[in-house]
Amino acid sequence: MKYKIFIVEDNQEIVSLLKKGLISWGLSAVSCKDFNQVEEEITMHSPHLVLMDINLPYYNGFFWTQKIRQNSMIPIIFLSSRDEESDMILAMNFGADNYITKPFNIDLLIVKINALLRREYSFSVEKKHSQFQGYTLNIIDNQLIYDSREVVLSKNETKLLYLLFTHPNQLVTREDIMATLWDNEMFVDKNTLAVTLTRLRNKVTEIGFSKYLQTVKGKGIKLSD
Repeated sequence: MKYKIFIVEDNQEIVSLLKKGLISWGLSAVSCKDFNQVEEEITMHSPHLVLMDINLPYYNGFFWTQKIRQNSMIPIIFLSSRDEESDMILAMNFGADNYITKPFNIDLLIVKINALLRREYSFSVEKKHSQFQGYTLNIIDNQLIYDSREVVLSKNETKLLYLLFTHPNQLVTREDIMATLWDNEMFVDKNTLAVTLTRLRNKVTEIGFSKYLQTVKGKGIKLSD
């Protein structure tokens, strides 16, 4: 299977560098043509992963990531010269899977892309459902279901819940979570992790699941009966 990477970048030198590197590693690459129609082009090309810049014509990468996440859980890696921690946290909050600053090493970037592709698409076929206390985690459709109610999750939220579902009543450490959710553990600070956990807790509160999520301060989180 040849994975397709969609590049949202307005610097054509960087686009050419990315395409050359991706193709040399056996990946398919296509770049955005109309920066006012990013979401539509992604839908048209159906890629397996998106590389997203922040500073773009018309709307920035945060805007497009938020739009994409309304309908898709496709992996998104930000590539940006902006190295402020606030930008990194904002990107993750909007649903990014990773954030890499420019200038970057193309071979290292592609190793990270391949690692995310393997984890993303192998994870989806390992198991379709997992259960805990009457709640069903639908891994394929990224949903937590209880009776007839359901909550739509991001891919990372599904991965985190799957980690907890498969280790009930056990402490899942911060390191365990980082290794499961992100390729670059050095990037992930406690603020990013806190944002992810808070967003997940807020989502699942509406179907009464948050009462099972027990935070162990300074250590991690536990799924308790």
